[in-house]
Amino acid sequence: MIAIGGAAPTFVGTTASGERFDLASLRGRPFVLYFYPKANTTGCSIEARGFAEHYPELTKAGLEVIGVSVDSVEDQKDFAEKCGVPFRLIADRDRSIAKLYGVLSVFGVAKRVTFFVGADGRVQDVVQGMLPGPHLARATEWGRKSSAPAAPARTEP
Repeated sequence: MIAIGGAAPTFVGTTASGERFDLASLRGRPFVLYFYPKANTTGCSIEARGFAEHYPELTKAGLEVIGVSVDSVEDQKDFAEKCGVPFRLIADRDRSIAKLYGVLSVFGVAKRVTFFVGADGRVQDVVQGMLPGPHLARATEWGRKSSAPAAPARTEP
């Protein structure tokens, strides 16, 4: 799995709307990249709705959100509609993105892992675990931190 401080690998994938998405298009911007096991399951629906609910505040803080699972484009589209997802969901049918990030489980689905990537393209934080709550809590915390005004420079007398 990509560790904190490591470079977030770029990839090209297909969104729920069937469009091509290149992660490199986010260069210079911080983003949240979250992997989830299976569209339309309880935990994944809770997580997607939670990210959707907090999406306005995350984008206001300058963050983009991208979700990835091994589901098909059609399943991702249905999932996005059911959960009211306003951000990109990527269909990783060949599991190449999950493998690239080291999150493919022995069951052939992505583990629930969220990567917080800085504008420099490096992973700044990682949350992993089956419960969606900690992933959402860290994302909102990261959003608040990203939108906080910079501390004034200190000058010595």
